[in-house]
Amino acid sequence: MSAARSGPTMAVLEDLRDEWAARWPDALALWSPFTRLRPPRFCLTTEDEAREGLTGSFAMIRLVDQTVVVSIRQVAELLGDFPLEILGHEIGHHILCPADLSDNVRLIARIRRALPTVEHRAPSVANMYADLLINDRLQRSRELDMAGVYEALGTRGAAQDPFWNFYMRLYEILWSRPRGTLTHGTIPPRTEGDAVLGARLVRSFANRWLAGAGRFGALCLPYLLDEEKSEKPQAWMIWQDAIDAGAGGFPNGLTEIDDDELEPPRHPALDPELNDTIGTQPRETIDEEPTALDDAEHGSRGQFREPFEYGQLLAASGLHLDEHEVAVRYYRERSVGHLIPFPTRRTPQATDPLPEGVEPWDVGSPLEEIDWIETAMRSPVIIPGATTVRREWGTSTGGEPAKVPIDLDIYVDSSGSMPDPRHNISYLSLAGAIVCLSALRAGARVQATLWSGTNEFISTPGFVRDEQAILRVLTGFFGMGTAFPIHVARDTYANRPPDARPAHVLVVSDDGVTTMFDNDERGRPGREVMKHAIAAAGGGATMVLNLWNDVGNDPQLVQAQQDGWDIHVVKNWEDLVTFARAFSRRAYEDRGAPVAVSR
Repeated sequence: MSAARSGPTMAVLEDLRDEWAARWPDALALWSPFTRLRPPRFCLTTEDEAREGLTGSFAMIRLVDQTVVVSIRQVAELLGDFPLEILGHEIGHHILCPADLSDNVRLIARIRRALPTVEHRAPSVANMYADLLINDRLQRSRELDMAGVYEALGTRGAAQDPFWNFYMRLYEILWSRPRGTLTHGTIPPRTEGDAVLGARLVRSFANRWLAGAGRFGALCLPYLLDEEKSEKPQAWMIWQDAIDAGAGGFPNGLTEIDDDELEPPRHPALDPELNDTIGTQPRETIDEEPTALDDAEHGSRGQFREPFEYGQLLAASGLHLDEHEVAVRYYRERSVGHLIPFPTRRTPQATDPLPEGVEPWDVGSPLEEIDWIETAMRSPVIIPGATTVRREWGTSTGGEPAKVPIDLDIYVDSSGSMPDPRHNISYLSLAGAIVCLSALRAGARVQATLWSGTNEFISTPGFVRDEQAILRVLTGFFGMGTAFPIHVARDTYANRPPDARPAHVLVVSDDGVTTMFDNDERGRPGREVMKHAIAAAGGGATMVLNLWNDVGNDPQLVQAQQDGWDIHVVKNWEDLVTFARAFSRRAYEDRGAPVAVSR
């Protein structure tokens, strides 16, 4: 079977589609018949390809919905054959590498570290690395003609692309093919040596491919740097089938950096596991964690990524979001491990059901509601909707009062002395997220206000349970002057009903919090306004402040304590996380704490 290479007719494309669809079960059997993959999507026209998001390749895998997409139109023009090879390859991305959204991003993260100044090429290099692992297994273990696929694809501009020649020479060595089978032109000695190292890497790291990813990136780096300086055609771009595999999905666990990811990328030529000419060392020391000197040299900041790094990885995996949405997702994920457990509901002391008579059952009600004994006692002839009845049930009153969580009214400083949470870690935003999401878990409502200078503030529309709206406020940024929004607190509690649910007022700031005691725009002293707000809120008030001096050294803060403020001092911003955890558990974890108000 071979379709015409120039302008195949629709009938030819339909026949080709049917033949490829018939080979799908055989392709699955190459790996496992038990997968989560959906039946493949076959595109016959450019419109079909655009609808499926197939660009830059004739086939692809979507990890978000476990779907393989193949352009039959392009297959007819480029290949004409190889259904088992192409379908088996795409299934390999689902089974072997990268397998899922999280591993896809971890793969890209390791390769990015090996590509300084050309990090934007990491998705392509990750795709090529995964292809190596999959194709080598299919060629050797399943005896498929993956070499034939590259013979058909590798004829366009390959002689002018050193990177592609290196990549093809690597395959020739892996599969013991004569030089020139897949490569074109003269192979420089450096390329020959790199290809030998690459082949060793693929075999050595076949079952621990994440550990080999950075090494492969380091091997590719010189070629990528040369390509950045030239305008030669890039033949390797013809089969980028997993470059956007993560598009539309959202990987978890991305804010935390894996321990082995912090290791400086090692070029295979300097790796004793791959190059026996530089000596050997015990296996267990090869992947040891970096020393303090390594950390200093490579700028390691700890075990968590910065928000901007997090956003770059999301974009590299195919998930393109604005920086504010990236920040929302970042702080939500960072806060999860610090939240209170989901509360359990206490059952009343008496919960026995009490029968309260019967009611007519009609044909629109669930069949299981019919009380057949009572129905038969009423009439020996059962007519649905006429003689059928259902039992009404009630419950006895419990002996334990209901508990209502206290709402949270939080004010987070966003003045010029604070970091922008969208670019670098802001412990104010993280602490706010921990407390707010814990409050939501407990069933409370939250009003969040971000503030900076005069008239520079943003708030949620009152007390809400909208997690997204709350996090968007907490992850905003002003970076201007400092002026506490006295009017927000004033207006929130000006006409608060006496029976309103109690709220706790929480302020996160530094010494700029003393602007709270200035006069508001109506000339009313801020201290008086806040005293009334605390009294009307009815749930207490807390300040957590980053201060160098003790509270007793500031007369205004001493007065605030007299007005009912519970003031906590942290000496560095990181301590806000410890405070937020303790505050959330004290305020919202169901341990009989007095913050649970009986109604």
